[in-house]
Order: sequence, then structure tokens, then C-alpha cells
Amino acid sequence: MPGVRVGGGGRVAIEVPRRAVLSRPLSVPLIATVVGALPLAVAAQQGSGLRDATFWLQLVVAGYAGVRLCAMVLSGRRRLVQGAFWLFGYLAMGIAPLAQSVLGRDPTPVLGPREDTQLATALVLCGMIAFDVGALLARVRPLGRERRRPASVHRGRLWLLVLLGYAASGLLIVQLGGPAVFFTSRQELGLSLAEATGTPVDGEGGEAGSALLRGFGTVPALLALLFLTRWLVTSGEARRRPAVVLAWAGLLLLNAVVNNPISNPRYWFLTVLFALLFTVFPRSPVMYRAALALGLVVALLIFPFTDRFRYAEEERRPLETDSVLEPLVIKDYDQLNMFANTVTFAGDGHGHSYGEQLLGAALFFVPRGMWADKPEDTGFLVGGWMGTDSANLSSPLWAELWLDFGLLGMSLGFAGIGYLAARTDRRYVRRTLDDPSPGNVLAVVVPVLAGYGFILLRGSLLQASGRIGIALLCLALVTTFRPRPHTELR
Repeated sequence: MPGVRVGGGGRVAIEVPRRAVLSRPLSVPLIATVVGALPLAVAAQQGSGLRDATFWLQLVVAGYAGVRLCAMVLSGRRRLVQGAFWLFGYLAMGIAPLAQSVLGRDPTPVLGPREDTQLATALVLCGMIAFDVGALLARVRPLGRERRRPASVHRGRLWLLVLLGYAASGLLIVQLGGPAVFFTSRQELGLSLAEATGTPVDGEGGEAGSALLRGFGTVPALLALLFLTRWLVTSGEARRRPAVVLAWAGLLLLNAVVNNPISNPRYWFLTVLFALLFTVFPRSPVMYRAALALGLVVALLIFPFTDRFRYAEEERRPLETDSVLEPLVIKDYDQLNMFANTVTFAGDGHGHSYGEQLLGAALFFVPRGMWADKPEDTGFLVGGWMGTDSANLSSPLWAELWLDFGLLGMSLGFAGIGYLAARTDRRYVRRTLDDPSPGNVLAVVVPVLAGYGFILLRGSLLQASGRIGIALLCLALVTTFRPRPHTELR
């Protein structure tokens, strides 16, 4: 319904909601493509795969996730965290497994019977429905008034974070022998990290020492850049301060080195892009819709081909395509395969871990020397059982929760995640509309969380925990709940 606004002099103006203006021209082609045309086009391709119950269940998952993704794109509100969930769910758990089923090809070997893949697909659908139930419960409950002052950035501590970002990234660059190595490949960067920290390495990186050095070399610089970007975008006074502009420009160059897409995992670079985009355009529903829609196109057409940067130049192989579905059967989209292997792993006598894997991820910082029975990374655990030593096996959040807590625990876990995601999105919208101050912490944290959600959903949780811990330390450094006039960003 259009809104009525009474203006000066008693004049009445009819306000047409922006959602109606922007959504209707886009809704029909978007829904027709995402929900109908793309899944059906994939299903109609020629291949050696079986058209069995698993295939039809995967088609249902793709359709359900497609409907929810369209709802996120066409929503009158910006739902960053939920939008990231459904974008990942549609591509990695819907369209990609459907393509693999049609072609009869698995990017990662599936050791169990077809029934385990069918069960994994059904569990994926259960998790998605539970996520929706949690989000619905969050919408029913009003946000209410803030009981305390919202978190804001302390100006003096922000400059400490800027210095930390420069120092940590500079140390990483020096330790690895200069900026040039960051523009070679992830494999060569991993070898340099191993040499600098004295840890073993494979094609993806080293162990704890390498992860710690790289985490501190990338995360503080990114967060410092985002907070300064927010300050410059919302404050004309900051744009007139040479110190702020020069510090921001230096951090931009530094991030172009340490966080570039050549030597970093693509999911991490996706986090950087999402965070920067929504920090620069915090209140634009058009940019939000464009990001989700273009994210779908990029993931399907461009994302698989950037795998060439993983290896040294002499080891790079061109992606040979005999089918338009070929980019969807590469290792980037092995999430359902690994979930099926996790189901087989549990049924092979290992059973459920009842929170042990989650505890290991939460206490990632505890060294194994102090915790002899510390759980292994779930991807490594299942991969070792499979007989592979690959360091690039995913363990999607569905598999993590199911292995720990079974069907009921996984469903409750996704319901809780959906609830928190919806509440976070609502607070983000309210804070960015009602609190346009430069020091609004939530305006930076939520875009980072939305981007990093792709890494958390892909898994494994233990691999994703290191950067989360470093980010929390950086946020604790700059955040204050008692701002003073002399400490606020202006």
C-alpha cells in the first residue's frame, strides 16, 4: 500500500514504496531464470548420471533455494547475512550437485552408496527449512528498544588498529621476501610461508604458524581499511583531513598486496569484496540486489576459472570443457560429496562426535601440545578416512552440525542460525538508517560477516576459526560502548 505523508501547509503526498518500483520489473525474469530456467536447463543436459530419487531431491533443493534467493534479492529490506546464506545454498548445495548428478561426475570421490548421497541431500533440505523457520521466528519477535548505547568506534583505538594493520601486513611482506610473491600463486605463497615459519606445507598452505602469520597479516589491515572507508563515506570533515585520506590510501595499496585474488583463497577475496561493497554503499537497496544477482553470475561463469591461480605457472592446466556444466563439477563445489562421505564415515563405526568437533573449532587457539586429544579438522578427519591427504577438502556447515549432533541437533542449529541471521539483518538495517554516524561498528561488522559466511558455510569450521579470532581481537580493540565527544569519529 502506498504511504501517506502530510507535508508543510497541510499538503498530502502519496509515497510509492521503493520496493514496488524496483522489484516488479525485475521479479518475473529473475524468478523465471533462477527457479525455473536454470535448474531445468541443467536437468535437461545430456549425461551419464542416474535420474533417480537423489536427482529429483536435488532438483527440489535447487528450486527451494532459488525461491528463497529470489525473495532475498527482491526484498524491500537489505538482508545481507540471509542473502549470503541463500546464494551459497543455491549454488553449492543446489545447482552444482544437480549438475554433478546429471553428468555422473563427482569432484571428490564419494565412497558410500548412492543412498548416503540421497540422505545428505535430504539433510541439506532439512537444514534450509530449519533456517527459514528460525528467520520466521525472528521476524515475529519485535526488536524493541536498545537497552544500552550501540557499539561505536573509539577514535584513538582506531589509529592503533591502523598502526597494527600496517605493522602486521608489513611484517608478512618482509617475512615472505617482498610484494612480488603475493602476485605469483597460492602454492608459491604457501611455500614461502612454510619457509618463513619453519612448518610443513602442501599446495594450500602451512600449519598453525603459517595460518597465524597470514591471519595477522591480512585481517587487521582489512578491518582498518573498512573502518576508515566508513569514516570517509559518512563524514565530510574526515575527507578534508589529509591524515585520514593518506592512511586510507596506504591501506588500500596494502590490501591490494596481501588480500589480492591471486594469492588468496577465492572465498576470502569474496569476503573482502562483499565487505568493501557494502561499506561504501551501506544504504543502497539497488546495490544490495545487484550484488546478489551479479554474485550468482560470477560464481557460475568466472569463479571456477580463477582456480588457475592456486598453482605455480608451470603446473597450471586449462579447464577443459566438454559441457556447459563443466565448471560445476570441479573441486570448488564438492560440498555435497563431502557431506555424503561424512554420512558414510559416521555409519562406518565412527558415529557422532556430540560437540567434540565444534569444541575443537571454538578452542582453535589451544596448541595440541597442551591438548593431546584435540579434534582434527573435520575435512582432514573424513579425508584421512577416505585415504587422501588433500588439504582442500570442504566440510560444509550441514556436515559439521550433523556429525556433532545428528538430525535434531543440526535442525536446531540451523534454526538458531536463521534466527540470529534475521535479527542481525534487521539491526543492521535499523542502525544504518537511524544511525548514520561514522563510528557505527555494526555497519562494518555485518558486511564482513555476510562475506565470511561463504567460508563458514563451506567449512571446515576449524580452518575458518583463526581469522574469526583475530577479527574479534581487532573489534575488541576499537569498540566502545561509552563514547565521549573527544573519542568519537566526526
